[in-house]
Amino acid sequence: MDDALIQELILLRKKLHANPELSGKETNTSKVIYTFLKTCNPTQIITKVGGYGVLAIFDSKKSGDTILFRSDIDALPISEINNFKHASLNSGISHKCGHDGHTCVLLGFAKLLSKNPPRKGKIILLFQPAEETGEGAQKVINDPKFEHIKPNFVFAFHNIPEIPLHQIILKKNSFTAAVKSIIIKIHGKNAHAAEPEKGTNPALAIAEIIQKFETFSNNKPQLEDFSLITPIHINMGAIAYGTSAGYGELRFTLRTWTQEKIEALTLTILNTLKEISTKYNVKIENEWTEEFSATKNNNEAINTIILAAKNKNLEIIFKKEPFKFGEDFGLFTQKFKGAMFGIGAGTKCKPLHNPEYDFPDKILPTAIKLFHQISLQLLN
Repeated sequence: MDDALIQELILLRKKLHANPELSGKETNTSKVIYTFLKTCNPTQIITKVGGYGVLAIFDSKKSGDTILFRSDIDALPISEINNFKHASLNSGISHKCGHDGHTCVLLGFAKLLSKNPPRKGKIILLFQPAEETGEGAQKVINDPKFEHIKPNFVFAFHNIPEIPLHQIILKKNSFTAAVKSIIIKIHGKNAHAAEPEKGTNPALAIAEIIQKFETFSNNKPQLEDFSLITPIHINMGAIAYGTSAGYGELRFTLRTWTQEKIEALTLTILNTLKEISTKYNVKIENEWTEEFSATKNNNEAINTIILAAKNKNLEIIFKKEPFKFGEDFGLFTQKFKGAMFGIGAGTKCKPLHNPEYDFPDKILPTAIKLFHQISLQLLN
């Protein structure tokens, strides 16, 4: 690859890192992407897809498959504690998952495609917003601007800290967990603390929910029926010692390896809440948030990645269990054939979502070359 291009991408990555934007608010990030893409002469650029998403289409005008490659563009509500020159300028917001790097990989791929366009079929580059909240993929797929995009394959990667640089991490079937969060609101009735029998305190209902949910967890990643329910937040009543509480709220995250298992666990949770509501005479409401479908890797897509990695002399490691984190690219793999893979970010790289994390620029050319090789194998 052209070293000048890599240096240009590194500078752009640092610019994005210094100017992070939260999920659903990626206005300037999308402008930077659009400006760069115009220099790559794609057949078409479509903006404001699913919010501030951008699509770049490279169409050969000849029959063939449509291959979609996706990067995420949003940042996190985390305060950066690094003091390097490209540290975040936006208080309380920073790129602590590497989406600045993922974005620049796809931009570098666009530059390669400007010089080596597909010989048949189409290549679609999707710069997706709002991955961190689990909303972006759904909004993109539901957007009328995306309706005509019917990919035969979809691909994405994530940088993985604490794994040697450039190693390709693969996993057949589920690559990341199905994840969703629940907000539980318990409505009782306030009373004087000296006469709690005249009200309905939610404390016992809260206690039983916590205990019951713990019995549904099977935190053994090596097992197919892995499930994990994690308490996130509990709130009850007020600091008013003369008052027996009448309202409580709990929040949990749920994780399983497959979409089928998360749906079964969801049903168990809802039935349990109904039973506890009746038992303690409280009204229980719930809502779901930040839902991530399990990333379901297709065997044909995995084999394509293996061949591409070997072509580029990259070391491949196969993961025994999926990653426990959520990734909304999973929704794409539930609807289309495709796969997500990891690229080692280095053994000394800080963990994802750590205030000291920074994307390793050394893997930019690795990811770009691998994406390009995948496209060559499928289209040329």
